[in-house]
Amino acid sequence: MANQGKEFSWVGSQEHFVDTPDVFQFGKIVVGRYGGNSSAGQYKNEDGCLVWFNEHQDWEFAILLDAHKTAESAELIIQQIEGAEFEIKQVLSMPTNQQVFKKLEEKMICLFQSEDFLLACRNVTGETACLIVARKNQYVWWFSVGDCVLYLFHPELAALGQYQLNQRQFYEWIGEVNTFELAVPCYSSGIRELRTGENRLFLTTDGLIECPNDPYAEPASIYHSYSDPEEDERVVTSMLESIKNHDVRDSTTIITWTVDVAKEAVRPSDQ
Repeated sequence: MANQGKEFSWVGSQEHFVDTPDVFQFGKIVVGRYGGNSSAGQYKNEDGCLVWFNEHQDWEFAILLDAHKTAESAELIIQQIEGAEFEIKQVLSMPTNQQVFKKLEEKMICLFQSEDFLLACRNVTGETACLIVARKNQYVWWFSVGDCVLYLFHPELAALGQYQLNQRQFYEWIGEVNTFELAVPCYSSGIRELRTGENRLFLTTDGLIECPNDPYAEPASIYHSYSDPEEDERVVTSMLESIKNHDVRDSTTIITWTVDVAKEAVRPSDQ
């Protein structure tokens, strides 16, 4: 596990948290990890995550991973991203304009299409879903392979029934089975302007939303769990305890934080 200064990374093969939810705050970011219930047959954790942030430059960068068979593919992606840390942070330090996110996406594609990385992927057991999220100033960008989920919670969006930013994609991974080995790699990406006021970014693997009895299957149920950003750790702990009590087997990893935006967001011309 790496946890130095403003950098944190973890893979479930290092510590599995089976039967034992773990929640901690890292800067303003809350990370929650739960390996699932041994009583439901769970004995390992193949999730992973990475978090970087720079308060002075006003950005956060997070990766969420949900691997299959083994955690080797999650470990490989974290190694690949950490190896490019200097270049990625250089991009994030640029002035906020469309080039920041364009260059970030180009960098991710370059990393995942490199011959060394593709060769390493062929030699791991299993594959992983991968969600990469970067927030800079009043914008959030995502790069998604597979079925991890990114929510953006804000009262104006919730009033219109909008909570989720990316679309979950099944049969899409990086690793032993690899979208970047296709003639045309398959992934999704996007950029969103945050709304004026308090925005909550919430990343989760599918253990939370596919728990027996579906306590958090609907995004609104996650949104309404929050009332005070000062209670982030308590809320995430409550979520993990809830799925534990529902005898979830699959592991769950959550990364969440709030962003306060002072700038007026785009509105329709008739308002």
